[in-house]
Order: sequence, then C-alpha cells, then structure tokens
Amino acid sequence: MSDAQNTADEIMINENIKAKQVRLIDADNENRGIVSIKEALAIAEEYGLDLIEISPQANPPVCKVLDYGKFRYEQQKKKNEAKKNQKVVEIKELKLRPVIETHDYEVKMKQAKKFLEQGNKVKFTMRFKGRELSANDMGKQIMTQIVEDLDSCAKVDSEMKLEGRQMMMILSPLK
Repeated sequence: MSDAQNTADEIMINENIKAKQVRLIDADNENRGIVSIKEALAIAEEYGLDLIEISPQANPPVCKVLDYGKFRYEQQKKKNEAKKNQKVVEIKELKLRPVIETHDYEVKMKQAKKFLEQGNKVKFTMRFKGRELSANDMGKQIMTQIVEDLDSCAKVDSEMKLEGRQMMMILSPLK
C-alpha cells in the first residue's frame, strides 16, 4: 500500500485529531455544534466511547462520538457489500477455422449466445493454416455472418483485425 493511500484510509481518533475546533455529533446522533477539541474529548469520555473524525476535509472537521471497533466493523461491512455487488466481465474465447462445418458453426453460436446472456464478452479467433491465409476472405465472410447472427444480443466491441495467422473480433452483450 502506498503512503498516499495509507493516509487516506487512516481515521483520526481521540487525541490524534489535530483540529482546534470540531463540529460534534454525540452518541445520540444530536448535533452539538462547533466545540473545542478538549470539550469534544470530554464528551466522548463521558459516554465511554471514542471521538472519531468522520469528515476531515470539512471546515471545521466533523467528529462523531462512537465505539471505534463498531465503526471499523461497519466500514468493512460496507466495503465488502460494495465489492459483492460488482460485476466482473470476463472475456470468453471461441476459436474457429475458415473451413468450419455448418453444425460446428451452430454449436459455436449457441455457446456465444450463452456467454453473452451471462453478461460476458466473447472473443472470436479465426485461425488460418497454410495457404488459407492467402484466401482470408473466407474468414471475413464467417466473421461477418457471426455479427449478423448475433445482432439481436450483441454489439461489436472491436472490429475484426488480422494479426499474423489469426483474425480476431470481440463482441459485447447488449444492455
């Protein structure tokens, strides 16, 4: 972890708060207004809890009287919840040849539709062997056919391009 990230995650509590005055919210969630740091610490001690700097960039900083352990637990819970709700998009790859048979093509299209419905991107890789590379228009026709067949559930993310002996194209699902 870098120093900049470390200080951003660091939460000032009790005597570590550097401000002379703070806007205080007590344990009952009542706004006590702007008070000196000594007075805020005394109030926190009175409740038997910690004084936690909630919003350090505010002027004056906002502090709250809370149990520090409980506060950290709640923050960790929020972070985990946000992480859980993220959707990781994977790129699934389907490899083809320019001389693909009809049934094999249909199976690949079925797989591609399944991947797209799951919200994943699909990368089509057309491999050329030997002299097939000189007649790469067969590969272009198949790639164009793929785009037409999957038009209802996918959009082209990156156009087909030839790199060495492979032609690649990426499709992403429609929202």
